[in-house]
Amino acid sequence: MTTTNAREPRVHPVPILSLRPTQMTVGMREVKEKRKRWREHGKKKQSDLLGTHMIPVVHGPDERYYVIDHHHLGRALHDEGIKEVLVTVVGDLRMVEREAFWGVMDNKRWVYPYDAKGERRSFRDLPKSVADLKDDPFRSLAGELRRMGGFAKDTTPFSEFLWADFLRRKVSRKAVDANFDSALEKALSAAKSKDAVYLPGWCGPADDD
Repeated sequence: MTTTNAREPRVHPVPILSLRPTQMTVGMREVKEKRKRWREHGKKKQSDLLGTHMIPVVHGPDERYYVIDHHHLGRALHDEGIKEVLVTVVGDLRMVEREAFWGVMDNKRWVYPYDAKGERRSFRDLPKSVADLKDDPFRSLAGELRRMGGFAKDTTPFSEFLWADFLRRKVSRKAVDANFDSALEKALSAAKSKDAVYLPGWCGPADDD
């Protein structure tokens, strides 16, 4: 069995709501930030961005496109009323039997079926569209932590979700909801500790010895 290695941009637009997510949650704080930045652009700039920011997808056995990155962007564009986007095909799994599809996706680390509590769920529970993605405040916390230098951007699939799960054990949900900035300070302290050394992009203090 072969998969497509070269990314193949689809030159015709694809309806956003036809795209199938491969994760259950997003950080809605990040989605709102992307929406805010989108609204700051004029129509021409928005059009240019739609032409250059393609959503990476896997082409599935049911002829559907499965989003494997940029879920936040897809959700933000949908919430801003955008109906269609361009996609780039990262993998072609149309030859895979439907019953085997999610197992192959899991093996390639192209799916992350964990809910807002960090608990693994059935593939059947994955949302059917970007409109159904749920909020995980710890994903927002992880995203903000990375932007402020708490850890480095990493190519490990779903690396920010791994950080979100780490932070879930270090900061309470109540604290995140009550005061995001204060929770971020706690998150930064935890991120620099040896407890986080196993995580992708860890950049804690160097040892003196």
